[in-house]
Amino acid sequence: MEGENILTEQEKMLAGELYDCGDPELMKIWNSGKNLMQKYNIVDYSDRKEQMRILDELLGLRGENTQITAPFYIDYGKFIYLGNNCEINMNCVFLDCNKITIGDNALIAPGVHIYTVFHPIKAEERFNKSNNGGFPFAISKTAPVTIGKNVWIGGSSIIMPGVTIGDNVTIGAGSVVTKSIPSNVLAYGNPCRINKEI
Repeated sequence: MEGENILTEQEKMLAGELYDCGDPELMKIWNSGKNLMQKYNIVDYSDRKEQMRILDELLGLRGENTQITAPFYIDYGKFIYLGNNCEINMNCVFLDCNKITIGDNALIAPGVHIYTVFHPIKAEERFNKSNNGGFPFAISKTAPVTIGKNVWIGGSSIIMPGVTIGDNVTIGAGSVVTKSIPSNVLAYGNPCRINKEI
């Protein structure tokens, strides 16, 4: 139809619509992010200047005094927005196929996974059938993750797509956060539930 707006695969991805992960423009951004991630993960730990340079190129935003202990794993990198004074410990995985926004003074413990991407439940809907013989990339959808200020996410926790965690929250280690958590609470478990106000 004339005048109809056709979304790019990246626009579909960020809008939470079904999109093709194997789209050439997305793959270009993905490859760039993975290359920067790889460089970051092998930089000498004492070379803070080079670490910060790579993070500033990799991330959508890195606030002041925010640091990430390698190794750190991402999908694109550019859709990750970190506030000031954040500490992200080793072996964290941020699948940023939509925005991951983390507020000031956040502590992210080792092995935390944050997912913004998921796939159709029906197996026959998961793969692109018209990939011209290439790798059959899974069809995907996304939802952003937002984490507030002064939050501590305990080790090996998993934050699922579409979750918002309020300010001043502590998430206990090993939690699987499937639903949004309000401000000023301690929550933990699988699935993660509020234990008490703090």
